[in-house]
Amino acid sequence: MIWKRIFDVCLALTGIILFAPLFIIIAVMIRVDSKGGVFYIQRRVGRFGVDFSLFKFRTMYTDSDRGGLLTIGFHDYRITPTGYWLRKYKLDELPQLFNILIGDMSFVGPRPEVRKYVELYTPYQQRVLTIKPGITDWASIHYFNENELLAHAEEPEKLYVSKIIPSKINYNLSYIDQHDLWTDVKIIYQTIKRVVKK
Repeated sequence: MIWKRIFDVCLALTGIILFAPLFIIIAVMIRVDSKGGVFYIQRRVGRFGVDFSLFKFRTMYTDSDRGGLLTIGFHDYRITPTGYWLRKYKLDELPQLFNILIGDMSFVGPRPEVRKYVELYTPYQQRVLTIKPGITDWASIHYFNENELLAHAEEPEKLYVSKIIPSKINYNLSYIDQHDLWTDVKIIYQTIKRVVKK
């Protein structure tokens, strides 16, 4: 949809310009806090099942993802001190503004998953791959405290696969069936509201 792409590009450019000073501050904090690069790049599954590189500010110690793809709570031992605050206020997601400019993502759309979990989708659930993934969506708002849910679960990955993923997909399929510019604006507003409240 042309309106969605124009909306995404304009908002992404505005965000990059406005947050440029914050980008620099965060980059310095990450470098001072722990060894490693400023950015964390992970392969995610995008529209039509095509992999792309998703950008984030690094919030974990280098090579921590070898210990598992799920982050269990905000006090996961792999998270750096700076990473704790970045995750708490979702600031680690800011580099995805560049993913939007590139065209891999949209502001609003299903959060992109790693290939491991996408392989578990049923044919019906795979319909979430028919639109671009986004920085936020209804599911992200509903599961804003997902890390805490996983931290209190006896089997975090089992909970994620059997309960959380299907629930998120249901939210996303509902969005696919009924979305317009006003819906995107509402989702962005609700996301900002949750972050500020946090």
